[in-house]
Amino acid sequence: MKQTWHDLLFAHWPISSDALRPLVPDQLHLDTFESQCWIGVVPFWMSGVQARGLPAIPGLSRFPELNVRTYVTYQDKPGVYFFSLDAANLPAVWAARTFYHLPYFHAEMSSRDDNGIIRYSSRRHRGQAGFEASYQGVSSVCRSDKRTLEHFLTERYCLYTTHDLHVYRGDIHHLPWPLQNAEAEIRRNTVAAAAQIAPQDCCPLLHFAKRLEVLIWPLRRLD
Repeated sequence: MKQTWHDLLFAHWPISSDALRPLVPDQLHLDTFESQCWIGVVPFWMSGVQARGLPAIPGLSRFPELNVRTYVTYQDKPGVYFFSLDAANLPAVWAARTFYHLPYFHAEMSSRDDNGIIRYSSRRHRGQAGFEASYQGVSSVCRSDKRTLEHFLTERYCLYTTHDLHVYRGDIHHLPWPLQNAEAEIRRNTVAAAAQIAPQDCCPLLHFAKRLEVLIWPLRRLD
């Protein structure tokens, strides 16, 4: 599958491994940077969503998405584990739940560029989970160094999920993230709490990326 991601904010908070461990399947190992676990809330919108060899379907290939994630390893390969993914496209939600075993939710969402400031909102149709923020990049674009926290949090090239006690991996390919430092005014953020996650009460670490093309492979059972 091919996708293009736009106007993406990485908002990260530290969280203790003791708080996180009960929320992640036992088969997956928590990944840490200098002994610290992290939770990410990542709003963006995507376009050009299409299966390989097929054209994009009008009305189904462009929509916002919002995910809550942490970082894990399995068989020594680092990846992302998702607690929730909200999307403003009901067929995409159904397909991701059915074929990728991912916790997608249908939500009313919007993302717009207001003279360089991204104004983003999401409200899940079932429950109270929501997110509302304004954010922008505030530095020049750079590629993260492999030894840095920024690289640990962003340069992840697979996702993990579990289904019927089996572990699955979906591989992802893209160029390194064109990261910028970011500023954000987060007015509402209840998507982590909806997954029973309580990160540390502190200002988030913020990064922004304007655009990235992504290739996604089908899930593969590992165990």
